[in-house]
Parts: sequence; structure tokens; C-alpha cells
Amino acid sequence: MNGVGALMLQLLPDLVDRLMTIDDVAAFAGSLPDVTVGTKWGRHTWLVDDRAFAWHRAFSKADLKRFGEERPPAGDILAVRVENLDAKDALLSMALPGFFTIPHFNGYAAVLIALRAARKRDVRAAVLAGWTCMAPRASLAKLDASPTRARKPRRL
Repeated sequence: MNGVGALMLQLLPDLVDRLMTIDDVAAFAGSLPDVTVGTKWGRHTWLVDDRAFAWHRAFSKADLKRFGEERPPAGDILAVRVENLDAKDALLSMALPGFFTIPHFNGYAAVLIALRAARKRDVRAAVLAGWTCMAPRASLAKLDASPTRARKPRRL
């Protein structure tokens, strides 16, 4: 195999890991116990116990104006609840690709994720954490009892 082919094989897992769509989010969020799908401002919203933990979000005119000369992230944007503002600050300090906030979310325990820029594993972890902080104990127990929670060994 030539050098370019070997390089592509090395990069392929990272490239595939970045291909997260709103449909992927819907499938993953919908697989969690007791999730219902609603709409908020005409966009999909995933709820547990009637409490939103993730939603497809568009930028408002005011949001776009606040970006000023900076170009807003392109593609689908997902908003995800976090446990509290300290958790939000900690998550954002990790500088995960695609994770950000805007002034409209100041003082609100949620982050935004530009799906085109984010890694699948990070988006799934954020959605699961959002679900966890909003789910009642009965739903949490269902997730803990799920046979799909057993980890598969990683391939090297």
C-alpha cells in the first residue's frame, strides 16, 4: 500500500467519526428510555418526562447579528442540556470540536453543537449526559438495566 493509502486508512476512523447528522441524533436520542419527540419553534425536540434534553436549533436574526463579522457555524445545530453552569463551563473548556455557546445561552445550562464539526462520540456523550440530567429515576433505572449497556471490546 502506498503512503497516501496508509494515511487515508489512519484518518478514516476520525473522518467517519465526524459524520453526525440530525437523523443520527434522532436515532440515538430515540433509543434512550422513555424519550418522546416534540417540536419547539418548529424544530425537533427530544424529551424525557416532558423535559427537553436536546433540540434542533436554528439561529435567530438576533443570534446572527451577534456573530458580527465572525461566520456562524454551518449546518445543523443541536442544543443539549447539561447538569448545571459549572458542567457547561467544564465542557466548553475542553474545546471539543463543534461545541460552543452564544450570548443567548448565557446563564442557561445548555451547550450548542455544530454537527458538521463535532465527533459522533462527543455528540452521543453529550446527548446521553443531557438525557441523564433530565430523566427521572425510573428512566435512569431502565437505562442501567438495558442489555445494550454492556460495552463491546474495542478493535485495535
